Amino acid sequence: MSEVVISFGYNNTGWNYGNVVDPHHNEKILGKAFQGIRDQVVISSKCGVSFDYDANPDRPPLIFDFSRDHVRQCVDKSLERLNTDYIDFYLQARIDPKVSPEEAAMTMKELIEEGKIRHWGVSEADEAYLRRAHAVCPISVIENSYSIINRKNEGLFQFVEENNIGWIAFSPLMKGLLTNTFQKGITFAADDWRSGAINDQTIDQSAKLRRYLEELARQKQATPAQITLAWILNKKPYMVPIPGMKKSERLAENAGAANIVFTSQEMEDIEELVAEYHAQKKIPNA
Repeated sequence: MSEVVISFGYNNTGWNYGNVVDPHHNEKILGKAFQGIRDQVVISSKCGVSFDYDANPDRPPLIFDFSRDHVRQCVDKSLERLNTDYIDFYLQARIDPKVSPEEAAMTMKELIEEGKIRHWGVSEADEAYLRRAHAVCPISVIENSYSIINRKNEGLFQFVEENNIGWIAFSPLMKGLLTNTFQKGITFAADDWRSGAINDQTIDQSAKLRRYLEELARQKQATPAQITLAWILNKKPYMVPIPGMKKSERLAENAGAANIVFTSQEMEDIEELVAEYHAQKKIPNA
């Protein structure tokens, strides 16, 4: 699975993927786009978290709600906006501390039995939560951040491999840091989430790795973004990246990553450079 292409395509959205004016904008667009071709697409949506725009319209804090009634309301509204009678993958977007993993899984089990969703998954959960939920209703997929330099979730490899679970890797490009698009001195607007990942320090620390990725891109007649996405596809057979895109040319570019293969030596070289990157990050003011 990937947002790039499978059959016609895998499309990752959420009940609140939109903006302050219309929080559900994305599902509405997909609902129109897939009229007449529903059997050719795989749709993933999610719920359980919303944005508190009243508190901060630029960087709204999250509101968690995965209560049974709220989830059922969300899935019904998503089905309506997506113009479909089922969702292939429905995910718990974030962990609600008020709801146990068993309760969350039971709600999803009911939705599967009713035919409203076909599979379920969880985003940004630790292994303990996943194991408890999986025991009630088998999880098909997790959605956790992962990229060449973001390895914080690798402790989940054993769990997903033991249970034949897929992995949707979000933020695979580190918000653009790994695409070689930005130079030192870059600044972002107050509502731009890239500022935390892309700044003079991270640009300096990742320079050697990014140069190597750029060289690989030249050798393979690809772009640095394609190389970065392809690395995830080569890393694990059950892992796929979901890059964001706003332009049709980016969609085509991302899709091209599926055709890139790395040698074992290239994968080893990347690992060595990643180790250097993380070692440098531990040095004060490096």
